[in-house]
Amino acid sequence: MEDGVLKEGFLVKRGHIVHNWKVRWFILRQNTLLYYKLEGGRKVIPPKGRILLDGCTITCPCLEYENRPLLIKLKTQTSTEYFLEACSREERDAWAFEITGAIHAGQPGKVQQLHILKNSFKLPPHISLHRIVDKMHDSSSGIRPSPNMEQGSTYKKTFIGSSLVDWLISNNFAASRLEAVTLASMLMEENFLRPVGTRSTGAIRSGDLAEQFLDDSMALYTFAESSKRKISSKEEISLSTVELSGTVVKQGYLAKQGHKRKNWKVRRFVLRKDPAFLHYYDPSKEENRPVGGFSLRGSLVSALEDNGVPMGVKGNVQGNLFKVITKDDTHYYIQASSKAERSEWIEAIKKLT
Repeated sequence: MEDGVLKEGFLVKRGHIVHNWKVRWFILRQNTLLYYKLEGGRKVIPPKGRILLDGCTITCPCLEYENRPLLIKLKTQTSTEYFLEACSREERDAWAFEITGAIHAGQPGKVQQLHILKNSFKLPPHISLHRIVDKMHDSSSGIRPSPNMEQGSTYKKTFIGSSLVDWLISNNFAASRLEAVTLASMLMEENFLRPVGTRSTGAIRSGDLAEQFLDDSMALYTFAESSKRKISSKEEISLSTVELSGTVVKQGYLAKQGHKRKNWKVRRFVLRKDPAFLHYYDPSKEENRPVGGFSLRGSLVSALEDNGVPMGVKGNVQGNLFKVITKDDTHYYIQASSKAERSEWIEAIKKLT
């Protein structure tokens, strides 16, 4: 990282005038969050915009967009609102923590307090589970169940584990994620909630209360009275359903060269095993369906030279590139945001080829 850079990477930003969503490259400095447009796999200088952090307030988790559960909301001194989406709960929380630290950079005591809070967990002494469940059912501010897919089956009226954890924190029922997970486990023990699907059902076998509920974007839950499962018939199971049934191993934003127009676009990549597939999603769209993907069985993956533009790459795109060649000889050119990230992706993919 450059001097003075606290954190950098891809986030999806909501537009101010037209509320569309676009990927930008963000750089966090002591008092400012800069964002850049990307062309040809590179950030365009000067920055597209800057967010002054002095006097800024941060909301995380932010639940204002039902189909975008991984949001951070920033509100400046002039009441301008910025909505930023990360690719995973871990990445969102890492950004939120660093931004919060940058906002309070001039207050060392506040920064120290943040570090203590990050690792301190305390369950409130008096909790009314009935009150929590009533609030969860509230039509305007409660949890909104929707159809979700896991391992080839569609489950109606479900919600993901990490979304419930976010909701419990934002409604002040819990002060930390561990506390929210413990609360959610208690709601299951009292038969207010039920796990749905293989991942969440397997977790309840754990003896530790705090491990029975999964703070996970792949684990599904439902209200106990509405647990209905719609199983796809054998005739309906498509190849894509089988592809998406694997366990998520790694996910993140990467730039990818198109096959026809050879232009570069940032996609959210999701690596799955059993079966081994690499899918990519358009982060500007709300529907959670991949726009492409391929089997990793028999594939080859390798890093490309950092000096100059490698063969097969169009435009002045260089640095942190790698290539995946599928079994049917299709070539995918992908760019990570750093050498370390490229190495992590290559190693993760190699294990599944």
